[in-house]
Amino acid sequence: MTEPPRWGVGSNQYKKRRVRPRLNEPAPDLLNTAAKDRERELGFAWDSAAIPWHLMPDMEVPRAVARFEGQLAGHVWDAAALEGNPYTLPEVQTLLEGVTVGGHRLNDEKQVLALAASTRMLHDMVQAGSFEPVKEVSDRLHGVVAPHEAIEAGHFRGEGSVRGGGTVNLGEAGTFYATGCEDGGEALRDEYDRGRAYLSTLQNPVERAVAYFCFGTRHQFYFDGNKRTSRLMMNGILMGSGHDAISIPFSRRLEFNQHLIELYADANATPLMELIIDCRPPG
Repeated sequence: MTEPPRWGVGSNQYKKRRVRPRLNEPAPDLLNTAAKDRERELGFAWDSAAIPWHLMPDMEVPRAVARFEGQLAGHVWDAAALEGNPYTLPEVQTLLEGVTVGGHRLNDEKQVLALAASTRMLHDMVQAGSFEPVKEVSDRLHGVVAPHEAIEAGHFRGEGSVRGGGTVNLGEAGTFYATGCEDGGEALRDEYDRGRAYLSTLQNPVERAVAYFCFGTRHQFYFDGNKRTSRLMMNGILMGSGHDAISIPFSRRLEFNQHLIELYADANATPLMELIIDCRPPG
């Protein structure tokens, strides 16, 4: 029986696919110096020129935070829906008002409430000027957003007594294997520090924020809740630099999942980054 292909985070362990060029445009050169640096430091690459970063308007931080607060229920519902949670937007709004909604499993309710609590926590951090894209903040947010699903929430894989994790089923594309944690999470912490150092060199804060989402999602630092935590961190960077927070709507779940596979299997983040920017709030 043929074993499934294995992909790791090392730059020499990727199975690459041919990147199809856009109509009337050359294929992005993922082998240039910048891309090689990104693969070495982050484990993936992207074509910056293909992504319309300029479509994210600048604004004052208080305005970005206020807009986020006004869209809080939508952010919570989108995040829950992407996880397969059956709550509707009106039901999420009702639950956030403190009214229990009948007909749902307790675990689904707990997930929505955890998403709401972590989203409010992020709002308060940015508003108070205390948000930083560092492990301590990520751990804190993770401990709030995924306490009911993740083993040892609030800690990287391996930092507690449990080992393993870090595998992602990609369907027909096989299985993605992130770095192991048998060393107590030391390798994961090294990956995080190295990746964060590289991200800090990106001058465009929008690019830095979206790249952080891809970074945290692909490296599977936690046993569960990696996308949710990485989305919160991305939005913290965005709002803290005077930009709107971004939510991936449920209506684009299929595209989102398809582009996640490209990020995991091909180490190519360009399509996912394009989708994220395309999901920016109107106005």
